[in-house]
Amino acid sequence: MNRNRVRGRAAGWAAGVLIASAAAGCSSSAASPTVPSVSQSGQAAAQGSGGARASALHAAAVCIRQHGIPGYADPVLTPSGQVYSDSRSIEDASPAVMAAVQQACGQLLTQADLQPGSEPPAPPQLVQAGVRSAECLRAHGMPHVQDPTSRSGYTPGHGFGMSASEVPPGGKRSPVWQHAAHACIAQLTAEIQASTLPSLSNDG
Repeated sequence: MNRNRVRGRAAGWAAGVLIASAAAGCSSSAASPTVPSVSQSGQAAAQGSGGARASALHAAAVCIRQHGIPGYADPVLTPSGQVYSDSRSIEDASPAVMAAVQQACGQLLTQADLQPGSEPPAPPQLVQAGVRSAECLRAHGMPHVQDPTSRSGYTPGHGFGMSASEVPPGGKRSPVWQHAAHACIAQLTAEIQASTLPSLSNDG
């Protein structure tokens, strides 16, 4: 699904802007916001039949935090029944930590039908934001950047990934990358915002 994509395209580009602009005093608006709990962001679902699922997701998240991933954010449950999760925290955890989480929290994960690190297809508002980013990047020296689709790999809070063929030689420190990052920072920041868990909770 992610086609061997580089993690966090939009977040990576925003980071590139920070590297290049530190001397000029630039700052990024792409910091991940505080993520509400399932009981908050999934409030609409919790009022109906989704209430038990929301409670189960919260219990699983608490267990994950207690067994080695303290920063793991509660997943969000949308009114349509989609679950978006803090997959970056799972990706960054060591194999030993993940083994401990699975042993301690496996039953809760099963009860919640939570598959950490496996996200639903990208919702329309995120795809639209990603397409605007791609259009801008192509217009500013990155002709190989492809428009994302609902099946493209993304990371909540970090936007879409990027395949190796889309990345310029030299990566984030290359002049091509830096130029495009400066030119497209508004679109990339919007992509990041559209990928946050609070935004994804409104995918319907």
